[in-house]
Amino acid sequence: MNVEYFIAKRIHFQQGKKNVSRPAVRIATIGIALGLAVMLISVCVVIGFKSQIENKIIGFGGHIQITNFDNNNTYEMNPIKMDPALIQKIRQIPGVVHVQRFATKPGIIKTDKEFQGIILKGIDKDFDWNFFRSNLLEGNILNVRSDTLKNEILLSRNLSNLLGLKLGDELFMYFIQDQVRARKFKIVGIFSTNFVDYDQMFVLTDIRQVQRLNNWDSASFGGLEVLIDDFNKIDERGEAVYAATANIFSRDGNAYYTQTIKQLNPQIFSWLDLLDMNVWVILILMLSVAGFNMISGLLILILERTNMIGILKSLGATNWSVRKIFLYHSFFLIAKGMFWGNLIGLSICAIQYFTGIIPLDPEAYYVASVPVAFPWGYIVLLNVGTLIASVLMMIAPSYLITKISPAKIIRYE
Repeated sequence: MNVEYFIAKRIHFQQGKKNVSRPAVRIATIGIALGLAVMLISVCVVIGFKSQIENKIIGFGGHIQITNFDNNNTYEMNPIKMDPALIQKIRQIPGVVHVQRFATKPGIIKTDKEFQGIILKGIDKDFDWNFFRSNLLEGNILNVRSDTLKNEILLSRNLSNLLGLKLGDELFMYFIQDQVRARKFKIVGIFSTNFVDYDQMFVLTDIRQVQRLNNWDSASFGGLEVLIDDFNKIDERGEAVYAATANIFSRDGNAYYTQTIKQLNPQIFSWLDLLDMNVWVILILMLSVAGFNMISGLLILILERTNMIGILKSLGATNWSVRKIFLYHSFFLIAKGMFWGNLIGLSICAIQYFTGIIPLDPEAYYVASVPVAFPWGYIVLLNVGTLIASVLMMIAPSYLITKISPAKIIRYE
């Protein structure tokens, strides 16, 4: 039988109401609970926020883009003619789940009262509509599979409100080339992603519209968007796609330029990386506060139980054996605090996840409410890390037990 564990269990579960240490123990337990709850909420919110922003950017541009090397990162694209065998080779790269053609062209929407610069994005029959279908507010997605080319567009709620347009309205777009070219389009769908920068920029249409505006043939397009299975492996997948297209020229003699969405939007992803630093600061502060609360509680427990320590030592108990009693006791307190911390933190996250009760300004944060994710791997690691760090922090103050002399305690009594 583990005597130290038995004694620690008796101390923990049979504390009297008049014990001096009782308030300190409660404060320490509450400190652990609140600290862990704050850490869980921070991790769930930050990961949820990053995931939503990443998904919105990917929805507009894919994980990886392959374009003409001569584009110079502009939306006025130079065409490429890619060999179908190369497209099939890219599809077969491990981790690649979808490949789709696209083309973009800068233009201006002008109404009777307003005008707005936009990017007309042409999409082909192989376009993955999952992102826009989930964010569609009114109307329908584009029918780009029809053999008949239609002057239909899909634009955002933000852009329609800005220009005073609604579903079914017709409008004129103007494109500046050697001479100004105008096209009449009809709004067949309105979406909203709350990602204001892109919502105000992109208007979707059939890729054949962009091909006609640029006088391209049907085999020419602006580039390929590659979707992968895991965003965390985007650099690895990007290198694989680059290797597949390196030193290969299109049928019209142009080289390919491969970029990941992180390379195309460095400022946004640098900003998202800063959020990780904020989380680390919160984790360290909360763990430090909870740890110091536990140290204070343990010291009070030891001072309150000096008589018991003296008696145990006089009966032959070693310093390490007595220290183990208080370390077991600390473990019970930490476990209790962690139970309540998980319950509080995950309950708050679940309420926000299902109700979106805490709103945000989409223009400032790109989301309509505080986003929450449940990264169970990180949650388990956070619990294990908190437990290990808290127990390790208890070892040093338990060293005070070695300074307690049984002879002095008994003589004092």
